[in-house]
Amino acid sequence: MYVLIGGAGMMGLDLAKTLLQRGHTIAVIDTNPLACQYAREKIGVMAFEGSAVNTTVLLEAGIRKANAVIATLTEDAINLALVTLCRHYGVSQIVVRMRNRDFTEPYQLAGATHIISTTELAINRVVNAIEYPQIDAMMHFEQGQIEVLKLSIPQTCYIIGRSVAEIARDSRFPAGTLIIGYQAHPHEALNIPNGSTIIESGFTILAVTKPELVRQLIDFIGLCSS
Repeated sequence: MYVLIGGAGMMGLDLAKTLLQRGHTIAVIDTNPLACQYAREKIGVMAFEGSAVNTTVLLEAGIRKANAVIATLTEDAINLALVTLCRHYGVSQIVVRMRNRDFTEPYQLAGATHIISTTELAINRVVNAIEYPQIDAMMHFEQGQIEVLKLSIPQTCYIIGRSVAEIARDSRFPAGTLIIGYQAHPHEALNIPNGSTIIESGFTILAVTKPELVRQLIDFIGLCSS
């Protein structure tokens, strides 16, 4: 994919490096000549000096052929202008980094396909770390209506040696919760379980549940009596 990144700040440059490593063709746009130089010489991507909301610069950077544009500029108002221009030029994927929640609806109306609030993500990660230290990772979906949890299974946990089907039938297992993946070891690939999959000591599991059931699920996983 040809990905155009508006803004060569810390986030923009980190995205450029990561996406380049994954095989995408990357170009960044920024008014800072030093940032553009760094992008070219240290990361190895194309960089265009100028405003990301200047049509001349956008056309030079190849917006007409871009499969995706990521707006990571310093102000939401400028990002909004970039989103509008991307829609004008027919970009199919427009991802924007949002700073102020008040811009959610304007971004939607302008045509952003993905709106990422980095502040909310950071706050959620910190709150989760405080409230649920047992959880390795936690992601929110559908405006927080669904949670996906990554949980390490203690060696003497209640569910050790039990199948996924047995666990699901347990009256203490939160209704509507699903175990959707597991890793036998941290560096192994993620597997999709079936009803006969046996949970073993040292497994890491992925579970989907509702926010109000997170505590109940943690308590269930943490049961150590057999």
